[in-house]
Amino acid sequence: MSTLLEKTAKDISYKPVGQFEETRFEKIHNVIFEDSNEGSIQVAREISDLIRKKQALGENCVLGLATGSSPIKVYEELVRMHREEGLSFSNVITFNLDEYLPMDKSNMQSYYYFMHEHLFNHIDIPAESINIPDGSLPQEEVVDFCLAYEKKIKDNGGLDFQLLGIGRTGHIGFNEPGSHFNSGTRVITLDHITRVDAAPAFLGIDNVPRKAITMGIATVRNAKRIVLLGWGDNKAKIIKQTIEGKISSQVPATYLQEHDNVTFVLDKGAGGELTRNKTPWLVGPCEWTDSLTAKAIVWLCGKTEKSILSLTDKDYNDNGMSDLLSLEDSYDLNIKMFNKLQHTITGWPGGKPNADDTSRPERAEPAKKRIIIFSPHPDDDVISMGGTFDRLIEQGHDVHVAYQTSGNIAVSDTEALKFAEISNTITPSTESQSIIDTLLNKDENSFDVAEVRSLKGAIRRAESYAATRYLGLEDSHVHFLNLPFYETGTIKKNNLSNADIDIMADLINDIKPHQIYAAGDLADPHGTHKVCLDALFETLKRLKPEPFMKDCWLWLYRGAWHEWDINEIEMAVPMSPDQVLKKRYAIFCHQSQKDGAMFQGDDSREFWMRAEERNRNTAAKYKALGLADYAAMEAFVRYKLD
Repeated sequence: MSTLLEKTAKDISYKPVGQFEETRFEKIHNVIFEDSNEGSIQVAREISDLIRKKQALGENCVLGLATGSSPIKVYEELVRMHREEGLSFSNVITFNLDEYLPMDKSNMQSYYYFMHEHLFNHIDIPAESINIPDGSLPQEEVVDFCLAYEKKIKDNGGLDFQLLGIGRTGHIGFNEPGSHFNSGTRVITLDHITRVDAAPAFLGIDNVPRKAITMGIATVRNAKRIVLLGWGDNKAKIIKQTIEGKISSQVPATYLQEHDNVTFVLDKGAGGELTRNKTPWLVGPCEWTDSLTAKAIVWLCGKTEKSILSLTDKDYNDNGMSDLLSLEDSYDLNIKMFNKLQHTITGWPGGKPNADDTSRPERAEPAKKRIIIFSPHPDDDVISMGGTFDRLIEQGHDVHVAYQTSGNIAVSDTEALKFAEISNTITPSTESQSIIDTLLNKDENSFDVAEVRSLKGAIRRAESYAATRYLGLEDSHVHFLNLPFYETGTIKKNNLSNADIDIMADLINDIKPHQIYAAGDLADPHGTHKVCLDALFETLKRLKPEPFMKDCWLWLYRGAWHEWDINEIEMAVPMSPDQVLKKRYAIFCHQSQKDGAMFQGDDSREFWMRAEERNRNTAAKYKALGLADYAAMEAFVRYKLD
């Protein structure tokens, strides 16, 4: 069976998305899959093939393993193969990349705990074959441990296969910017961005250790085979820099360009910035679909700093688009693109009654639509589409909002303690005092008990009511789904189950909406948006036979991290300066998420600041392309339901 190792297209037995041969821009072999699940399964298959090959030869298989969110699905598939296909790990020896320092093995944030939770507890690997850096060592013993770790890898014949993820700083393992290509296993001080990315798992950056033990660059590069996993839009820029940029200690992953047996396995989001995907006309001849043409024209406007209608034949020819120009002259291309974008702009997101809707993004009829806005957390609705939310209510539609999760883990202990003390002051009770005592004596690495989670959920529920009431929505139209997958009390969530889908289906079936709005922003730092969107897709698949589904349209918004590219937008809802302020005040109702929310990702600004900037930028881009000038715009893409 062919594996990822083969680099010749005709030899590859699986089907990644689109073109996968390296271009002149690319210095590392890479393949792009539709999603991370598909890519993870193929990587797990390569690992299992290697294990079985070594077993047949009577040899040990030495694996270098990574932690973090990227390899989780790989480990799940390996566990499935062990249970269902008889894959044995009896000949496997593992060496993990890294561990926080200091970090006790029993701590749920330790990589020791992670590896046992996701892999080792579920397979037949001998305990003595598991090697993970020891974060509990006293400082004076760490150097000797690191030297011994290196020696043990060499004594076992070196790493046959090294699995990697990549951080936004370009780190592999915990080899932060500045790491030397000859570095071995050692102690390193973590970059601030790395600690920010780890903050959700530790319930705040203050709890993230500042140091770690990591295998070195040389240790990784000595592996016979390396596979790096990259998932999601938020990894796209560093993936491009690593694959197409110069080798630099400031992006340690670029050292992999010098390895002769490495593959980057990516999903469409992570590979989105590669030249062959972002600007394929710079690589070679293209099949000029409508979507690619729109993407190219918007890019060309940015490159030339011209509006759409100002583009000339020379602009197209000088920027790699002569083959597009051979199909249609610039005047016609410009007019078509201008009209396409013009028709996305509407002040009537629910459709304009008694109007010709031929060129409008939404249907005119029915004039009053039933609408559900799904919000993964109890503030994504107003952060991402607060202006549109307000407009839909003002225009008389039957609007409902459904908060898919309680959002309780995003409430700080300090905020919860404040409410518990207020409650106990007004009506003293043993329950309130118990919560107060629990919070005051809580260990920094422990997770909330059920009573504290309930209080934190109640705080977010009250804030949601404050925001929806401010926008004029009746309380009866506000739904708190509390999907079970989320209610674990930890950052790690359960897989979606029928119970989650049942809750979603009951609500949709009850309301029978003409419009559904949902979060299509998959870059949130703890993954809840993706799970909530998957839940919606599964629910709509189940409900497809229902008659009302024929008239149901799904619009996707994006959240506080990214916006749709201009060429992707299918509905742009302008906001006046007054509406921008109204949206801001609705966001302010979510007081527990102001002044230092726990899960901010790589942006330290408050969510209302990010939202306003994003909406202003969208409007500015429309203006720069030669369209109308608005204060701000919210953007949506229609997801076509099969």
